[in-house]
Amino acid sequence: MAQIAIVMGSKSDLGVVKPTISIIKSFGVECEVRVISAHRTPEEAHEFSRMAKERGVEVIICAAGKAAHLGGVIAASTTLPVIGLPVKTDMMGGLDSLLSIVQMPSGIPVGTVGVNGGENAGLLALQILGIKYPDIAEKLADYKAKMRNKINSDDAALQAELEQL
Repeated sequence: MAQIAIVMGSKSDLGVVKPTISIIKSFGVECEVRVISAHRTPEEAHEFSRMAKERGVEVIICAAGKAAHLGGVIAASTTLPVIGLPVKTDMMGGLDSLLSIVQMPSGIPVGTVGVNGGENAGLLALQILGIKYPDIAEKLADYKAKMRNKINSDDAALQAELEQL
């Protein structure tokens, strides 16, 4: 049973979604990945969002570009948290996608990460799950400790290099 669902408006969004899938799976969490269009398959989008909770989904990530209505359409039919993942476009470099996702009407919130921010979308979904699942929260703490240790190590190496100048 997938706890996180990832929906992309087009299969061409898979390149942006792959880091999302990778980070989620690296934490041992299952995810289901679907292509559902807000505009070309609206009935499927509504059905997907209405039935997600019954299937065990706890967080939904929606990747979309251009008009990027997918997150809002999904959020309109569920009480689950929805994370918008704006996809970079040729037209406006993803600004169009970003603005479409963050400008939801009152009552239909969609949390949003940066353009092509697939890894952050996955991490945000994991942090939401970490509230309920201590094992995920512990893995997140370890993940952040590894990041901190790498930066501290990089800083120590830089300081040693600067002493040689």
